[in-house]
Amino acid sequence: MKLSIVSTLYKSEAHIDEFCDRISTVAHRLVGDDFEIILVNDGSPDRGLDLALARSAVDRHLTIIDLSRNFGHHKAIMTGLAHAKGERVFLIDSDLEEEPEWLLAFAEQMSEHGLDVVYGVQKSRRGGPLVRWTGALFFTINSALSDLELPRNLVIARLMTRAYVTALVSHQDHEFLIAHLFQLTGFRQAPQFVVKHAQSPTTYSLRRRIQMAVRYLMTTSTRILYIVLYFGMSVSVLSFLLILFYIVRYLVSGIGVTGFTSLIVSIWFFGGMTMLVLGVLSVYIANILSETKRRPYTIIRDIHHGPGGVGNDARENLSSPGSPSAID
Repeated sequence: MKLSIVSTLYKSEAHIDEFCDRISTVAHRLVGDDFEIILVNDGSPDRGLDLALARSAVDRHLTIIDLSRNFGHHKAIMTGLAHAKGERVFLIDSDLEEEPEWLLAFAEQMSEHGLDVVYGVQKSRRGGPLVRWTGALFFTINSALSDLELPRNLVIARLMTRAYVTALVSHQDHEFLIAHLFQLTGFRQAPQFVVKHAQSPTTYSLRRRIQMAVRYLMTTSTRILYIVLYFGMSVSVLSFLLILFYIVRYLVSGIGVTGFTSLIVSIWFFGGMTMLVLGVLSVYIANILSETKRRPYTIIRDIHHGPGGVGNDARENLSSPGSPSAID
């Protein structure tokens, strides 16, 4: 298999047919008839699965992986990548905000420079002022606190070699932001500037963006823990010096410490900082708990192949050991 195209289904029923038509046309131009399209249904509440199944009945290139519920965009992506068999794998969203035709330009850059990954990057972030401002804030905070800096304005679309995909899906993280795994995997990567369209309202609300940002920092950054450590050490040293100052002043001039304002302010400040530190540590502990449970991060209800496609035996071979319908 020369090429695998991987995408997810979630509230994308309006775009499925056009997406499959366009990506099939591009794939034919690039590799002829030797390609597959894998669509992962991430518990989509619309008719997207029904439309995809109807198409797979007449399209031998199409495979539908139906998850048992909504597990999240990034986990659905990793499930699709784990089932891809192509020498090169093109990952793209199916809502047509990312153009299927990018595949040709990505493939040309990959071949010309001998790259393992070509990924799309927007020159400027799309969306309203609030979306652009919160996005810029996230990347600024990430640069300051994270152990690994992410490319700004990254999109999902990317073309990858088989070696890179194999390394990518070997990660065992259960709580992750896929952009972090993209960078953490390494290999020879290069960006290509793209223009992402606004075809439909985003499913990532402000609240969800904040949750993802917090989860990302708390699952990838050890720098935060060092900041907490250094802050505690600094406060301890300053407190010791201040106590020493008041003792010396009292012994020399007999002036004691008066007033309750400084005392109350200190209690509130250090009480708040204590709660903050405990909150940070609690999130880390929660992530440790999630990782140690070793639950499958997606569960597959069924896999539907097009006519003449891969059969059930291949499905069992592609599934994780000891759990034929789960991806560990």
